[in-house]
Amino acid sequence: MKKKHLGIDKGLTNYGDKEFSKFLRRSFAKSMGYTNKSLNKPIVGICYTESGFNNCHRNFPKILESLKIGILSNGALPIVFPMISLGETFLNPTSMMYRNLMSMCVEEMINAQPMDAVILLGGCDKNIPALMMGSFSTDVPSVLMVPGPMMTGMYNNERVGACTDCRRYWSQFRSNELSKKEIEKVENNLATTSGTCPVMGTASTMAILSEVLGVMPINSATAPAVHADRLRIAENTGEIAATKILQKKITPKNYINKKSFENALRVLFAISGSTNALIHLTAMARRLNIKIDLKKINKISNETPVLVNLKPVGTGYMEDFHNAGGLDSVLYELKNSLNLECKNLEGISLKERLKNFDNKHTNRSYIFSKAKPINKQGGIVVLFGSLAPEGAILKRAAATSKLLEHEGKALVFTSLKDLSNRIDDPNLKVSEKDILILRNAGPSTDSGMPEAGYLPIPKKLAKKGVKDMVRISDARMSGTAFGTIILHVTPEGSKKGPLSIVKTGDKIKLSEKNKTIDLMVSKKEIQKRFQKLKLKKNQFSRGYKKLYLESILPASEGCDFNFL
Repeated sequence: MKKKHLGIDKGLTNYGDKEFSKFLRRSFAKSMGYTNKSLNKPIVGICYTESGFNNCHRNFPKILESLKIGILSNGALPIVFPMISLGETFLNPTSMMYRNLMSMCVEEMINAQPMDAVILLGGCDKNIPALMMGSFSTDVPSVLMVPGPMMTGMYNNERVGACTDCRRYWSQFRSNELSKKEIEKVENNLATTSGTCPVMGTASTMAILSEVLGVMPINSATAPAVHADRLRIAENTGEIAATKILQKKITPKNYINKKSFENALRVLFAISGSTNALIHLTAMARRLNIKIDLKKINKISNETPVLVNLKPVGTGYMEDFHNAGGLDSVLYELKNSLNLECKNLEGISLKERLKNFDNKHTNRSYIFSKAKPINKQGGIVVLFGSLAPEGAILKRAAATSKLLEHEGKALVFTSLKDLSNRIDDPNLKVSEKDILILRNAGPSTDSGMPEAGYLPIPKKLAKKGVKDMVRISDARMSGTAFGTIILHVTPEGSKKGPLSIVKTGDKIKLSEKNKTIDLMVSKKEIQKRFQKLKLKKNQFSRGYKKLYLESILPASEGCDFNFL
């Protein structure tokens, strides 16, 4: 009987003799101890992203064991292969620069090696989109497994967790409210277990949105990293990979469509998730030939209430969200506005998923009802105007309400180096009504679009108790950050965007109500400045970074490479 799978014989190395290629491959496979029985099974590859430079993934050895149990007990052979791992705080200049590199490696290694299905194991911020982007570009059935969020620590009888609390305490340290000894205590207690940040940052946001898209088993995004549920989820994931998606050859292209991404956007706004998710979702959709139109995002956001009370914009942590009812509770509240016919990798529609869900046990301290939301409108909006003709992002849920309609004078920092050199200068001419501007930190710069959009409050103002100011840049912001911050300004400064000709003292007007961000300078003066503008040349002349600078698309197109 002919095998329904190719297994070890898939994509044979070409020596000009097919049977010899099979013979040689099996010979080398047997050097690893495999029997003929094992080599005749379908193969589930496990894309393994553990790294000593990625604290989020340090529970992967245990997860790997459970994945293998699920695969082996269902008649398939698990084969692990290593992959680039993007540890958010360990990469220079930023993990964002390497997301596309990881996605390329994922795509090429899945295509180049013999596997009938693949489990993608990753969770720290850029790892999830990189894994999804790479796998979406293949025709191999795939399923995502995440590490889960870490548990909180304790400092002075208060629960703390990376990294929203790190920003809060660091601000106190900068304003001399906290001593060196105390900040060291905070440092020792912010990140105390394996897993991703325990707030609604980019990692948890992308895990939740991936489950909404359907690439993960139901209720697998939010269980804590150290909970036994995480291992049970892994075994179930292994089973799904070895049976349902492998046997039916179900790839993301079979079940993800434009409506799936609309659902993901709606959930993003309801959970008040990370602004980074808009870039990643756009890039992921692009790999499936689906376009996310920034101009339509505001409509979805305005129709969608904020339901989740987690840091950085609320009070709870991911363990609270999981115990309060998790994603099911959010989906239930949104069900009348979701596309319920969308299915996941197991063929289960949202309608079927929610059919028997009982929301009476939902903890309303962390997951609010649609009838009584935290806010009536979603947490993120897109701004357009003379400063951002192609769009900019504002997380209004994290902003100071009185600053959402604001006009002030620009204080311009021309680079990250300039920002670092001057922001704490006691002689800096700045008032709390000013608008801080950072340019030349976008995707097409040698800084790689870092999470520098969270410009620090100038030290002289921080000491006076100023907690927030309007801040604008072509950079990104960590999903764990908060404040009245406008990000992803497009076109960016290094691409002759209007941000490149803003001068200190110029008036800038922000209107969240009108969804606008404008440079209050005459068109004639703007044209004059553009004529005189000279841009700095990029620094990289070789290797991946040269490829990056030559190929990167703007934030509005997901910062993917133009050839992918």
